[in-house]
Amino acid sequence: MEFGGSLPVPSVQELAKENLTAVPPRYQRPQQEESIISQVDDEYPRIPVIDLHNLLSQESGDAELEKLHLAFKEWGFFQLVNHGIESTFLDKVKLEIKDFFNLPMSEKNRFRQKQGDIEGFGQLFVVSEDQKLDWSDVFIMITRPIHKRKPHLFPYLPLPLRDTLELYSQEVKNVGMNIIAHIAKVLNTKEIVELFEDDMQMMRMNYYPPCPQPENAIGLTPHSDGAGLTLLLQLTEVEGLQIKKDGKWVPVKPLPNSFIVNIGDMLEIITNGIYRSIEHRATVNPSEERISFATFIFPKYDGELGPASTLVTEETPPQFKTTTVEEHLKSFLGRELDGKTYIASKKI
Repeated sequence: MEFGGSLPVPSVQELAKENLTAVPPRYQRPQQEESIISQVDDEYPRIPVIDLHNLLSQESGDAELEKLHLAFKEWGFFQLVNHGIESTFLDKVKLEIKDFFNLPMSEKNRFRQKQGDIEGFGQLFVVSEDQKLDWSDVFIMITRPIHKRKPHLFPYLPLPLRDTLELYSQEVKNVGMNIIAHIAKVLNTKEIVELFEDDMQMMRMNYYPPCPQPENAIGLTPHSDGAGLTLLLQLTEVEGLQIKKDGKWVPVKPLPNSFIVNIGDMLEIITNGIYRSIEHRATVNPSEERISFATFIFPKYDGELGPASTLVTEETPPQFKTTTVEEHLKSFLGRELDGKTYIASKKI
């Protein structure tokens, strides 16, 4: 399974070790756009928090389900707490991913992206030699179904990271499927669960080194996710994720050991626009590294992708064209990130 690939670019982590005083030209992206809501502002809105334990409880389940529905409808993002994954295990995940990024370059080069393939260590969405680059390195791979894993990646990860990610992959699948099941419940359609039953899962580790001119660079270009659902684990205390709300960038302050969960383009299509994927970006810090770990959950790879038939009526006609999951993925991963332009191209 190849997805077009990204052009090879230098490691930003290595670049940042050179004690630069300015951002190299190819990374210069002055942030002159929409205002950022400041952290000190008392009016500063915070993304909703959903408690999975409450969602699963008989007493509080209905109230929490309504909160989930509103969080997805009004924000497209929420923080998930009490999700059932032990904090000691999450600490282990964080430590081992940090250790991976601290490996010497000669070790990480063994996992370098191959020509024509996005999986591996490198950067994403680089499609031309003159395109501006993000101030970050990524390591990306398909983790589920197991037979779709690249033989040169997962099996060769250093121990104990490989075993830790094996377990993490299953744990996050369980949490993700729990959320999918609740989306299906609140929208009253079993179709959504069926689409994700043999789900595909992709993981992406993101490393944002300190940046000499954070106001002139971006860690991750503004975009909406191409997946169905994203679960993000923040590995360091440094903030950087911002989501677009009412034309302004809202910084997200992650709660310890929570998951930041968001709707991707595929669920916007499947829910026929009831839930919308939200534009977000990553900013960089002048003195501290930031590391995050995203898990993307997709419908089954050989499935169709279009509005769920139970959500299409005379009053709510289909908003999106029907295609295949494979075509959607190849198309999304083979282009430069640019806000929500990709999903706009899928509208009827």
